[in-house]
Amino acid sequence: MNLLKALATISSMTFISRILGFVRDMLIARTFGAGIATDAFIVAFRIPNLLRRLFAEGAFSQAFVPILAEYKNRRTTEETRELIDHVSKLLGITLFIVTLIGVVSAPLIIYASAPGFTDNPEKFALTVELLRITFPYILFISLVSLAGGILNTYGKFFAPAFTPTLLNLSFIGCALWLAPLIDPPILALAWAVFIGGVLQLAFQIPFLIRIKRLPRLRLKSRDTGAWRILKLMGPAVLGVSAGQISMLLNTIFASLLVTGSVSWLYYADRLMEFPAGLLGVALGTVLLPSLAKYYNSNSTEEYSRLLDWGLRLTFLLTLPAALALAILAIPLISTLFNYGAFTTHDVWMAREALISYSVGLLGLILVKVLAPGFYARQNIKTPVKIAIITLIATQLMNLAFILPLKHAGLALSVGLGACINAGLLYYKLRSHNIYQPQSGWLQFLMKIGIALIVMGFALWFTMDSNATWLTGTALDRVSRLVWVIIAGATSYFAALWFLGFRIKDFSRQHV
Repeated sequence: MNLLKALATISSMTFISRILGFVRDMLIARTFGAGIATDAFIVAFRIPNLLRRLFAEGAFSQAFVPILAEYKNRRTTEETRELIDHVSKLLGITLFIVTLIGVVSAPLIIYASAPGFTDNPEKFALTVELLRITFPYILFISLVSLAGGILNTYGKFFAPAFTPTLLNLSFIGCALWLAPLIDPPILALAWAVFIGGVLQLAFQIPFLIRIKRLPRLRLKSRDTGAWRILKLMGPAVLGVSAGQISMLLNTIFASLLVTGSVSWLYYADRLMEFPAGLLGVALGTVLLPSLAKYYNSNSTEEYSRLLDWGLRLTFLLTLPAALALAILAIPLISTLFNYGAFTTHDVWMAREALISYSVGLLGLILVKVLAPGFYARQNIKTPVKIAIITLIATQLMNLAFILPLKHAGLALSVGLGACINAGLLYYKLRSHNIYQPQSGWLQFLMKIGIALIVMGFALWFTMDSNATWLTGTALDRVSRLVWVIIAGATSYFAALWFLGFRIKDFSRQHV
């Protein structure tokens, strides 16, 4: 299996999903702007979305995939199927109970996660109603994550990578056709979340049937692997989700600031997640089952080489993305969101958050590459300790930055926290002799630095002044933005080509 090809497959599907996500956000920004209704929905959706990242894509995936890979490589087919059946049963029952508790306790959850909303009873009541509709999403998407973990372990990357597009299609459909029919219209977005979760789960089933790994309903099981997964999941919640917990705490801080702060952070975060999803999520998805297989076969040298491959790709593709987000903040935000209820003031406020987020983009994606280096070895303790240090550091930075920088300070603390997390993970991988850098890193980074300078000048000279992006039609802005992005990307990769980089140098086979 060509890992670069697998990475390209996941990234291309993620790209489609992110483009649809921007269409979704353009509709939301145009219809609802950055006011009370949007703040309420963002908080209501962020809670099940956070639980998704904590338990489904975070702790569960990191605990489940290595053990499933162990069973696939060392156990019989029937033992592997029994593991899948047992895990599915336990996960389904647990999630159903959690969903019921979440729906019933919605007022308490909003009070704890957005205390600033209590000053506005209408805003608080709307957020509670939205949360009760969106909360079941955690049930659907966690089962989707289970299915995705199975498919990825068996080298089937297309279906899990395409699945997120269904949520965005649900958002777009409900925003266009359902919103005008219900009152308040913002409820349409909550129902979009519910419908999207159902669609994503249904989409995975045929692919599981094809590889004969669709979970079977079994009342009893002799398998012990599921309990090993549960033991790993508890501490893994902190180990893989420090950034997401920080985002929730940031929502609490942002709810205490002026109206619109939550929305400004959200729109900036959406732009930052574009490269994070295209590269970070894709690399993490490809690396974890491959690293787990090398660990189970005691291939220490190949394990280290695979990590090195992931790190080089991260630097190669993340640094230009971070630079582009910072330079093109106004063009991006104005082109995507500056319509209807989303004002020029909102553009400038979201710009501050985006520039702050871009500082930590490299750290955010490095965590996605470095953390699997521990989880593939079923080592949970080390990332947990690092996560706790990162959380404390991030909250201290929140307290230090929120007064002078307001919402932008909250974004900056998340970015710097991700860099601290990545730095400590790297240090521990080296000190435990898990990872040994391959030769040529200094020359590699110097060449990237030269290409970044070339790209920076290309973007600066082609984008024109920020003020020119705040006027004009949507078509005019989009065409100009596409031209600027093409100029920047072409200059960067052309510079790399002249410096000796070739695609074949990053191709990697995994048997």
